[in-house]
Amino acid sequence: MTPPRLDFVDVTIIGCSGSFAGPDSPASCYLVQAEQEGRTWSIVLDLGNGALGSLQRHIRPYAVDAVLLSHLHVDHCIDMCGLYVMMKYVPGGPGRGPVRTWGPSGTGAHLARAYGDVDSEDLLGVFAFSDLRHRDSFRVGPFEVTPYRVRHPVEAYAFRVEARGRVLAYTGDTDECDALGDLMAGADLVLADSAFVDGRDTVTGIHLSGSRAAAAAVRAGGVERLMLTHMPAWNDPEVCRAQAAAVWPGEVEIAKPGATYSV
Repeated sequence: MTPPRLDFVDVTIIGCSGSFAGPDSPASCYLVQAEQEGRTWSIVLDLGNGALGSLQRHIRPYAVDAVLLSHLHVDHCIDMCGLYVMMKYVPGGPGRGPVRTWGPSGTGAHLARAYGDVDSEDLLGVFAFSDLRHRDSFRVGPFEVTPYRVRHPVEAYAFRVEARGRVLAYTGDTDECDALGDLMAGADLVLADSAFVDGRDTVTGIHLSGSRAAAAAVRAGGVERLMLTHMPAWNDPEVCRAQAAAVWPGEVEIAKPGATYSV
């Protein structure tokens, strides 16, 4: 477990498979770390199916400072059930209080139903839940996080994470919408949903394609790096990259599970 460098915000791709865990990657999960006052702060953006296992290669999950859930589809939140077990039953206790957790309205009740034999009151001993609200920023250590309500069939948010003068923009799951402009503007790195493929996926209001993600980043202005993520296993990443590259003026990167990128 290598700590982040002092001058950077580090983003580790725990899982980047879209809609379900793929053969080479868990579903959505991103570990974001930065230093402040002599210690490493760690937040997790989403905790989809399969992610908790891979997360343990990089950090003890009960040492995470906060979890941010973009929405309540299983590929973004279901491993919170495993984290509940870890936090509640780790021998000797986790040595800390409840994990600060932000999510859409009703997150606690949703996770209690998903687990199956606990109620939301029991979860409150493990997680301290707060509701996300559009543009209502909050702080976790060095991180200032601004959620943006985005376009998906359920209540869903993107996250703009700022620390040490750097900006990470994570779209979560979304189709094109006005919020992407403020989300991405001036970002050092954009992690962009690219679940859909132009010419194949014609339904609207669910996901971006590579070209639509690139177009949103261009419109936002000042974006340094564009990285495509959330591709289901049936996507050819090179097709998604090519569709984005037809719009994006620089290099189009593809998120790689297990890789750490310095922002």
